[in-house]
Amino acid sequence: MEFVEVVARLRGAGCVFAEDEARLLLGQSGDVAGMVERRVAGEPLEYILGWAEFAGRRFAVAPGVFVPRHRTELLVRLAIGFAHEQSVVLDLCCGSGALGAAVAAEAPGIELHAADVEPAAVDCARQNVPGEVYEGDLYAPLPQRLRGRVDVLIANVPYVPTDDVALMPPEARDHEPRVALDGGADGLDVLRRVVAEAPSWLAPGGHVLFEASERQAAAATAELRRAGLVAAVEEDDELGATVVVGRREH
Repeated sequence: MEFVEVVARLRGAGCVFAEDEARLLLGQSGDVAGMVERRVAGEPLEYILGWAEFAGRRFAVAPGVFVPRHRTELLVRLAIGFAHEQSVVLDLCCGSGALGAAVAAEAPGIELHAADVEPAAVDCARQNVPGEVYEGDLYAPLPQRLRGRVDVLIANVPYVPTDDVALMPPEARDHEPRVALDGGADGLDVLRRVVAEAPSWLAPGGHVLFEASERQAAAATAELRRAGLVAAVEEDDELGATVVVGRREH
């Protein structure tokens, strides 16, 4: 297929960045026409390419795995700021593992652990994470030796309210795992579960970080305070990102 033809097909399907996507698809080996058809049908570009660009690096992704969003780079940037050499960093609800791997790339010397409940995500994360990856529900699969030792806990929990999932772009709602999107009635069900146990896993002075929507920030900080953590909210208007941060004092 020629560049102009690919651009026309993608643009006709509503791809905003048709030219950029065409260059990427034409740069792939294999059945370009088939890849274009997959994209026109609404499949996420990252699934077709086999990778996603995040925080300036490429990370493996696969069908059925949550695709990391650029807005989540704020969470990673904050986590890097809290990490130091030999910090224990835990990436819960890790998906592809891109978040923890991005932290490790900028904070060498950390001890990185990651976990996800989805087998496809765990398989993908094991390609990206320079550390241990566990399969299971939140803290359940973690080794007990981590309890009370985690300096930085990244938890990119699902936070879309159940009724809003249907309003998401089709490539997310139709292709990404529901468990990675749906956060319950108010979007905070999984966050509450993570917060409830976070104090027993965090080291003194350790931080837990969540992405949330701006309208959820007050309720999320209230959950952190209820668990005995000091709470703060960080925002980046350029990325359209809101991150809620909890810190264990003692």
